[in-house]
Amino acid sequence: MQDRSPPVVILVRPQMGENIGAAARAMLNFGLTQMRLVEPRDGWPNPKAVAMASGAAGRVLDRARVYPTLADAMAGITFALATTARGRELSKPVFTPATAMDAARAHDGQSAIIFGPERAGLENGDVARANAIVTVPVNPDFPSLNLAQAVLLMGYEWGRRTLPPEPAPHARKADAELLADRIEIERLGDHYQDRLAEAGFFFPETKAESMRLNLRNMWSRLTLTRGDVRILHGVLRQLTRR
Repeated sequence: MQDRSPPVVILVRPQMGENIGAAARAMLNFGLTQMRLVEPRDGWPNPKAVAMASGAAGRVLDRARVYPTLADAMAGITFALATTARGRELSKPVFTPATAMDAARAHDGQSAIIFGPERAGLENGDVARANAIVTVPVNPDFPSLNLAQAVLLMGYEWGRRTLPPEPAPHARKADAELLADRIEIERLGDHYQDRLAEAGFFFPETKAESMRLNLRNMWSRLTLTRGDVRILHGVLRQLTRR
């Protein structure tokens, strides 16, 4: 099944431009690009937010829309999640970030994640407008999360199923960085075995075969690149040149 549209991120009464910019960076890390702001304390646009967003994440801020109330910011949203450690007295489902994003994917419509102001978080009146609550299971002795950290956690849970599991390589590996194949390892072992035999290493004769077998087994256990193999050949040639 094709993934739903990424959730909208709604920041309610954010207090510092730096945190809005950091939240934009966290969003773009995981493919979230729609930001809505409700009553940003220091107005909008905010140069400190732009400075913190740094580079590509600035486009998230360029597209951000400002609303006078959370109710207005919910236009077009059909499933909303309120991130809070409070508000459990309200009769709502309570999710972890992972299960919340599963619910957002399963919903046939536009979802949103609502984050409160840095100092006190969402008020109960804000939480009441959401379909469900998201609570991060953190150390109960220190449950406070920075706004950008909270956005990052939710973004990660959304993006981990849609983004590549490993970073894409930036460039093709050089030949020296490629793993040596078994033939290259075999030839390296032959080279060392021949030179060691010439030096009288395999002595006494009764133990020679066992010594060769152990050395061959040692080479096979090593993970070597083609560059490593060339260096080891060169080392042996230099040592035996005289």
